Amino acid sequence: MSSSPEFKKSLNLFDSTAIVAGSMIGSGIFIVSADIARQVGSPGWLIIVWIVSGIMTTFAALSYGELAGMFPHAGGQYVYLKEAYNPMVGFLYGWTLFLVIQTGTIAAVGMAFAKFLGVMIPSISESVIWFHFHFLKFGPAQIVAILSIVFLSWVNTRGINAGKSIQNAFTSGKVFLLLMFIIVGLAFASNSGAIHINRQIFWEPSQVKNGINYPIGGFALIAAIGMAMVGSLFSSDAWNNITFTAAEVINPRKNIPLSLFFGTFIVTVMYLLANVVYITALPLRGDPAGQSVIERGMQFALNDRLGTASFSGILGNYAVIVMAIFIVISTFGCNNGLILSGARVYYAMAADRLFFRRTGNLNKKGVPANGLLIQCIWASLLCLSGTYSQLLDYVVFAVLIFYVLTIIGLFILRKKKPDMERTYKAFGYPVIPLSYILMAMTVMFILLIFKPDYTWPGLIVVLLGIPVYYLYNRKNIKQRRKLKKSAASME
Repeated sequence: MSSSPEFKKSLNLFDSTAIVAGSMIGSGIFIVSADIARQVGSPGWLIIVWIVSGIMTTFAALSYGELAGMFPHAGGQYVYLKEAYNPMVGFLYGWTLFLVIQTGTIAAVGMAFAKFLGVMIPSISESVIWFHFHFLKFGPAQIVAILSIVFLSWVNTRGINAGKSIQNAFTSGKVFLLLMFIIVGLAFASNSGAIHINRQIFWEPSQVKNGINYPIGGFALIAAIGMAMVGSLFSSDAWNNITFTAAEVINPRKNIPLSLFFGTFIVTVMYLLANVVYITALPLRGDPAGQSVIERGMQFALNDRLGTASFSGILGNYAVIVMAIFIVISTFGCNNGLILSGARVYYAMAADRLFFRRTGNLNKKGVPANGLLIQCIWASLLCLSGTYSQLLDYVVFAVLIFYVLTIIGLFILRKKKPDMERTYKAFGYPVIPLSYILMAMTVMFILLIFKPDYTWPGLIVVLLGIPVYYLYNRKNIKQRRKLKKSAASME
């Protein structure tokens, strides 16, 4: 009699750290600092935004380590929320993850892959559109993005070893390339004129309105930092994806907490150093009508491509191609980590009868192939919709809500399950978890007031899951009643 397929314990500490770091590093670090520069207007406050984002990410990772040790099961954060609160809260997270967070990110990263591949192959440029109807767009870039998602989804149906091989190779490659970017940038891309200009305005915050920098201070500065953190937090996001794959991690109670810390710490340090490269290579403030990269500065770098602008002085026109190659490698590896891990959440939800039933099955290779398939289909449709980036903007608030709820859940579980085995206890408890909660709620408050377009749509997506949950729950109650009646009749 053949046994049903099971998850295979294949991910060691290196593999797990590669998933954390590889899922975090995409194209954001080379782009979002331009918008941050427009929001805060000075090098010092730009660095503060990245430091605060890095601290928040690391604090959250340190807090999640205890939860990972308590519940080393497939589904990760979904399981933590379900155990700390109730199945509905877990479902709302999984619902939002599938509808927007994971699939929207996969679509956005896939389109970034196609966009920068189009820099090298103009025939697949994002500007080439064959069909456009309202929000639907179809062209070679969409085809390339979808093919990359389909390919990586297929590879991951071949087993966890196939997925981790790609993850390890591409994460190692892009970490090495990012280090080279930092080393070469600091050694050769530095511009004495830019350094002098930036030193003069280092702690003089301003905000761009109609292409002009206006000084800000007080609460306006705090609000600007909160709004600027939208980009830096998203560039640092997806660190929690390793928790989704807990059932496949060797010694998960030890390796998941360690990988969360190592992965987030390594990426945070590299992100900070990359921004040091930017402020030594380019003036932070610039003129939107400027003709050169120096005149445009960080604030108005062409298409916000700061990596390209920083290296244009030493590589000339080749900077565009070099950075495009880097981002193609980075986004491909990033999407593999997202695709690999996301399907494990849908598997866990299906096991609780809160998602499509077949996503709760493993194939002969011990992976949730049906979950990978449905994730692939929805992410591909989002590529065609042309609204994937807007969806990500809308869900920033919702992502923070679930992070805060999860870390509050750490306190709840200390009271609710005091005797449960905890091989790792949250570092700095209760100060570090509370610090994260306060910082995240401050950012949420700022977004709620100053960027309602980023908050209400995300909340609506979450709340739409409530009636869906009750529909699933009603169906489950009916099924349980039928089973009881069937068992009673047999007696």
